[in-house]
Amino acid sequence: MELVYLYEKLFSHPPSIIARAPGRVNLLGEHVDYNQGPVLPVAIDREVRFAAAASGSRVVSLHALDIKEQVAFDLDQIDNKITLQGQPLPDWSLYPAGVAWAMREAGCPLSGMDVVYTSSVPIGAGLSSSAAVEVGFAVLWQAFAGWQADPLTLAQICQRAENEYVGVSCGLMDQFSSACGVEGHALYFDTRSLAWQPAPLPAGVNIIIADSGVRRTLTTSAYNERRAACEQAVELLRQYLPGIHSLRDVSPPELMAYSQFLPPLVHRRAEHVVKEIARVESALSALQRQNSRAFGALMFAGHASLRDLYEVSTPELDALVEIARGQTGCIGARLTGAGFGGCTVNLVENAQAEAFMLGLRHGYEEKTGRFAQVYLCQASQGASYAII
Repeated sequence: MELVYLYEKLFSHPPSIIARAPGRVNLLGEHVDYNQGPVLPVAIDREVRFAAAASGSRVVSLHALDIKEQVAFDLDQIDNKITLQGQPLPDWSLYPAGVAWAMREAGCPLSGMDVVYTSSVPIGAGLSSSAAVEVGFAVLWQAFAGWQADPLTLAQICQRAENEYVGVSCGLMDQFSSACGVEGHALYFDTRSLAWQPAPLPAGVNIIIADSGVRRTLTTSAYNERRAACEQAVELLRQYLPGIHSLRDVSPPELMAYSQFLPPLVHRRAEHVVKEIARVESALSALQRQNSRAFGALMFAGHASLRDLYEVSTPELDALVEIARGQTGCIGARLTGAGFGGCTVNLVENAQAEAFMLGLRHGYEEKTGRFAQVYLCQASQGASYAII
């Protein structure tokens, strides 16, 4: 394995543990996590791979092969976010250092280690490369310490690392998907109760991800405006539905009944969330019935809602979805992630996958003048490690 060879070249001894942590794509349930709704992600077979051995000290040495950078820090200095030389930790290293910090806060034993890692998850495309890095490091420290936690607890530790150490206000879905993935299955995850269950993907179907090449430009103000609109909808609807805590508690008929009491923009935002939550519930039922056509229709409807009601799509993402809709074998397509760039996710019949990918690339270039990276993916198991 090339990773083992590179590790030996860098550290002059073989690694003792190999680990992997997958990226994820969300099939349905966009912008509902902060409204306490359910989501339907999939761990994918694009992953971050790690080779590691104990350092014999409190020092953690990191070699990030893809960006050709390295850094070392002392576990006893992680509160200070500094390297061994006393310099500020570079941004990319805050993710593993943050996991060490969060594991220490959770009472987990930690030891120094030497780590080399590389990723096949595209960075910045909305496929959760940073969450995969976090979960992979958590798995490594767990392996070295012999400390056992269930995957959901591990995901929560990684989320705390990103929220409180890195300073990114993310939900739990990304880390959850990387830690808890089930091969061949989507994951129905209730962001309120944290209950989850695997849902079998339809037989004979591939997941194809298309990267628009437009990097996400969801500004803090745009994100906050949408969150605020959802919160405003809850406050106004509470006059008529006094028991509600979030839009999760509002049904589509209730929203329709009281829509006249909401400002038009607030109503559009709330309508997306309330109907998207209903779509996730319908999608779970469709997967349990192995009804791929029903599932695909829900994906197309979800994209239209993100485009027209939540207004987070772009012309490039819309073009990818419309081109996909016209390809033979396409069951469903939609933007995935926060929007304003990034990727679309497509469900495509296996027999048509290669032709679909070619047609999508060609059609997108013809329509937009841009080149789309297109990835054929399978639903993967969650993070794991092996002692070598």
